[in-house]
Amino acid sequence: TWVDGLVLFGQRPGGAGKSGGGKPSSARPNAPAPLPPAVVPNEVRLIGGQWKRSKLPVADRPGLRPTPDRVRETLFNWLGQDLAGWRVLDAFAGTGALGFEAASRGATQVVLLENDGALIKSLNASRLKLAATQLSIYRGEALVWMRTSPSAFDLVLLDPPFEANLFDQALAAARPRLAPGGMIYLESDREVSAEVLTTLGLEVWRSGRAGRVFFHLLRAAEIVVAQAVDSAPAPAADDGSTPAN
Repeated sequence: TWVDGLVLFGQRPGGAGKSGGGKPSSARPNAPAPLPPAVVPNEVRLIGGQWKRSKLPVADRPGLRPTPDRVRETLFNWLGQDLAGWRVLDAFAGTGALGFEAASRGATQVVLLENDGALIKSLNASRLKLAATQLSIYRGEALVWMRTSPSAFDLVLLDPPFEANLFDQALAAARPRLAPGGMIYLESDREVSAEVLTTLGLEVWRSGRAGRVFFHLLRAAEIVVAQAVDSAPAPAADDGSTPAN
């Protein structure tokens, strides 16, 4: 489905990582062509919540690629506009657009991870400007932090630099950080691997595409299995007796 330049996919019955109306991911090339250089804006605007229309600066840093407005709008339409009580991790924060959007919509705790000193400075300036006291900003390697932290989150946001090819590693590091019922958002230059999802016990709940950028909202596969079991009718007793508790 096309929506204002986005292609949105629902989950296809019988398998994660396949898009309705598209080809299975196995039919796609393993190594997508490099993305052409993008024109990076010098600021991004928050699109919802208490800080709607507030601007965040975009530093001139190699590989920095803010999530487009329409992709952010689609993501938070999927999640819902009220994230009150949510704990959110923005693991490759960059401009902080995703993490600040979550905080703007009421998330109780938002952790931003970034390894670039100039971007850390910019993130802290935005935090002070908006008095975003629910945000915590840490400088460090996102993969190391996720692998060693004991914290659990309701939403983990993953938008690693495309050229670093960290998608599978980021998913593997983020999976243990999910709280029960939590979700992972992944932005990448290809469809997420069905094999990786199966290994990690994840499935695609929603997905879309904006140009050559793919974005996915993932959840634990066992949630669906549990719901299916709970909704199945109890077997009838075949001897007329009352089934034992």
